[in-house]
Amino acid sequence: MTPEQIEIALERLLPTITKPGRYTGGELNSVVKDWGAVQTRVCLAFPDVYDIGTPNLGLAILYDLINQKPDLLAERAFSPWTDMEAALRQAGLPLFSLETKHPIREFDLLGLSLPYEQLYSNAVNFLDLAGLPLLAAERDPRRHPLVIAGGHAAYNPEPMADFIDAFVVGEGEDVIFDILKALRDWKASGADKGALLRALAKIWGVYVPALYEPVYNEDGTVAAVTPLAPEAPAKVLKRIVPILPPPPVKLIVPYISTIHNRYPVEIMRGCTRGCRFCHAGMITRPVRERSVDQIVAAIEAGLRHTGFEEIALLSLSSSDYGDVVELVKAVGERFAGRHLSISLPSLRLETSSVALMEALKDNKRGGFTFAPEAATERMREIINKPIPTAKLLEACRAVYERGWTTVKLYFMIGHPAETLEDVQAIADLCKQVLAEGRKFLGGKASLTAGVSTFVPKPHTPFQWVPCDSLEQIRAKQALLKRELRGPGLKLNWNNPEETQLEAWFSRGDRRLGRVLLEAHRRGAKFDAWQEHFNYHVWQEAFAAAGLDPRFYTHRERLIDETFPWDHIDPAVKKQFLAEDYRWSLRGQTRIDCRERCFACGILPKFTGLRQATPAEAWECPEVKPKHLRGQPPAGAPVPLELPLAGD
Repeated sequence: MTPEQIEIALERLLPTITKPGRYTGGELNSVVKDWGAVQTRVCLAFPDVYDIGTPNLGLAILYDLINQKPDLLAERAFSPWTDMEAALRQAGLPLFSLETKHPIREFDLLGLSLPYEQLYSNAVNFLDLAGLPLLAAERDPRRHPLVIAGGHAAYNPEPMADFIDAFVVGEGEDVIFDILKALRDWKASGADKGALLRALAKIWGVYVPALYEPVYNEDGTVAAVTPLAPEAPAKVLKRIVPILPPPPVKLIVPYISTIHNRYPVEIMRGCTRGCRFCHAGMITRPVRERSVDQIVAAIEAGLRHTGFEEIALLSLSSSDYGDVVELVKAVGERFAGRHLSISLPSLRLETSSVALMEALKDNKRGGFTFAPEAATERMREIINKPIPTAKLLEACRAVYERGWTTVKLYFMIGHPAETLEDVQAIADLCKQVLAEGRKFLGGKASLTAGVSTFVPKPHTPFQWVPCDSLEQIRAKQALLKRELRGPGLKLNWNNPEETQLEAWFSRGDRRLGRVLLEAHRRGAKFDAWQEHFNYHVWQEAFAAAGLDPRFYTHRERLIDETFPWDHIDPAVKKQFLAEDYRWSLRGQTRIDCRERCFACGILPKFTGLRQATPAEAWECPEVKPKHLRGQPPAGAPVPLELPLAGD
């Protein structure tokens, strides 16, 4: 079907569905190139609705970088909502790109973003709607697009291995061009598909599942994931960019409201805090920062090109940005008087964090968010977030005193070491915080508690621990629902059954591909949406695949167990994670890696890259740890000297 035919059909379909602006394209800053004038065409897909996928910064970065190349084009596609999917299927229309309405199957490469496991069923459904064979083994890159996937979920690629030709493990800014060159060279060579897969496997950070075979023990655990070709490395090392490229400034401005209508700038990548439950904090090491001048210039250009009235300064731990005081001062002064909303998320639980937000001049007052994760100091020591309760109360007191009316506190329940007393402490702490707010604001003070369920993640110290049972999670949630009621208090929680899906796939093996296929046949999709998630469908899918879901959730792993993701190297050593897991069992904490190096493996793993990279790229030069200005012995644990904001 031609783009012109799709356009004509859409004129008839769009008035019959909700939010037709999801499917029209033509937004400000979208890029439309001459299809016939470029050599290689890429479709960047986020397998959820437009409203969720459009603000995704990873997709925006790749869209910008690819479209800067004159011989390449990048267009976008998202999962259609259920009404649009039904209309497409009834009309016999394939899934198409927004920019030119070309069918997905006509692109050379389809890049799927997989930031979290709840998108897996949508990704499979996306392939189906695009008219592509679901299984990678049944696709021919000369007749179908090469299907690659990346994102944080790709650090355990095995559950999706049957459906994806190649995974990007790590950061995509550079590797996407290596992949496109390999694809272009292969097409010119006339070689078979195997040659393309072997060429892709040679690229740093690319995992090609067809070139590996999982082997299982009698008890169902993984014995090994074995390479089948000399080009396939025994361990696939994650890809990183040593110098963060300039932030994109011509972000797409949607016609409809999305989850974030803002201009985001990533000020820093990586984190040194070492929270044991945090997947992102482990896999995004080492820390790299953008300069204050580059960030401010990007905001200026971004606002000019988009007209957004909200700015988000993004990182995993914004308070740890080396020049955070200078950054906040520069942003506050440069954009004073414009009545912008400026957010600095992921702040430490300190009064200095409140002072940082106070320095953002003219910033609109609303809510202020902290994430203590646990309410007892015992649990905070287990998860390596050792914040004294007194410091938390002091920080919240400073928030209310400065005029913020709402404090949002994020907690996590479900760790196997947690007791009902620890959960009760969440309610007690929330009431204490609200009482502090009422001293300054009276009845205007409010508190929102967001309580999520702990899911053990691969490549973290908690990858060995079991999930809490559904019965225990429900009991803990019931306690909080009873306790956190009344004026000024609000509780948000998640469905524990939905958490099970995340837990199955986050530590799953390749056999879960059968489960995913069975669930797709039974209609599974939009599992991240409460109204569409169907727990019984997944139970049926596990039964049809002959697998027990409890094997993936409620089983404690032996310390020497081989994991399905052990052939994926995040550059943080498994030995370090195992040691940190043992520390958690003793309630022993680690200080910030910027104050002392614990030899996690990052520094020696990228020694060569660091030698070839300007020193200021890895930390802000004004707070540069002394040993990083030279070259330490490989693997040597060297203390770091870094002044932190507020010290």
